[in-house]
Amino acid sequence: MIRKTIVTPEAEGIEKEPEAVSYNALTPREQKQRLTELATIFLRLGAIAFGGPAAHIAMMDNEVVNRHRWMSREKLLDLLGITNLIPGPNSTELAIHIGYERGGWRGLLIAGSCFILPAMLIVWTLAAIYTRYQTVPQVGWLLYGIKPVIIAIVLQALWNLGNKAAKDWPTRITAVVAIAGYFAGLNEILLLIVLGVIVMLVKNWQTKSQTNGAWLLPLSGIFAQISTTTAAVTSVSWASVFLFFLKIGCVLYGSGYVLLAFLQRDLVERNHWLTSQQLLDAVAIGQFTPGPVFTTATFIGYLLAGNAGAIAGTIGIFLPAFLLVLVVNPWVPKLRQSPWASGFLDGVNAASMGLMAGVTYTLGRTALIDWVTIIVSIASAIAVFRFKINSAWLVLAGGLIGLGSHVLGLVNG
Repeated sequence: MIRKTIVTPEAEGIEKEPEAVSYNALTPREQKQRLTELATIFLRLGAIAFGGPAAHIAMMDNEVVNRHRWMSREKLLDLLGITNLIPGPNSTELAIHIGYERGGWRGLLIAGSCFILPAMLIVWTLAAIYTRYQTVPQVGWLLYGIKPVIIAIVLQALWNLGNKAAKDWPTRITAVVAIAGYFAGLNEILLLIVLGVIVMLVKNWQTKSQTNGAWLLPLSGIFAQISTTTAAVTSVSWASVFLFFLKIGCVLYGSGYVLLAFLQRDLVERNHWLTSQQLLDAVAIGQFTPGPVFTTATFIGYLLAGNAGAIAGTIGIFLPAFLLVLVVNPWVPKLRQSPWASGFLDGVNAASMGLMAGVTYTLGRTALIDWVTIIVSIASAIAVFRFKINSAWLVLAGGLIGLGSHVLGLVNG
């Protein structure tokens, strides 16, 4: 008998494409198990995801691609590229995309809600404390140890995602240009769109295909055309809070710092709902708590309208993200079928990695401030690259190191 030797992708060192089993093809028991798994993972990520969107994306990459193999890194990059072209919090939208891919509309709701919920509850509690004592609790010692760990986690994601995104010379050049654009202070959305168009044209300049994927480009500006004018109100009700943050969720691109500019103009200068100091405290709470920075809306909502305001603010700012993903996600595979749209998406993915590299450098300058943080970051990098240690344990260890350094007097403050 002659035995045929089958060479598996793993034996050749090729990354195996994860098998995508449709949620609808599963039995009710398997569907429930998949949704429970989604809830468990995103609740945990929402509770430990310090460091902003770059760190959140790094942790999702590790969970979804490396540990659970729910999808390929190329697919995750495509979903990330799409989130960069629509308004709203990017990392939360990526979580919603992943949930939709795994469990349809139920998975969409579960993954997004579970990622938001831990941060919302923490911020809600801090808002109640703040309202009583008019101060933000000091947790600098905790972040002191966590921040250098986050740098290592983000570097791992940059390495993994970057190898897939920068796959040829047009995308490699695009990533470098995006890094330069970031440090030059250019508009991030403008960079993504312009570089995406350039890569699309370069890759298709000899193609006679009549299929034009450029129709995607206006998508990024549809909601930005919505008026950002909010009429002053005589009293702040939970409904007013909801409508205000619903508008913000529909038009806002960028980071928590962009959110600060929006809120300063409307809440402080136009409506006089908050003082500048209250607004800065609210953004600080969103920055140093885990999960989405946009949970700043929970804090502000509580200040303006109590418990109902906290709920209304949170739902208002995140609701557009759920709706946008629900509408856009089914188009992602179709975009890859068009050479023009595929080229554009390649450019956006590479530019996203360039911007992420710039953000990582900025984060590193604030996190690596002395010999303790440098050692923690190096040790964390070894742990994630060499030993593949789960990021949750590293974040916990970083917090304990920060606490220990404070107690032992290794750091001031």
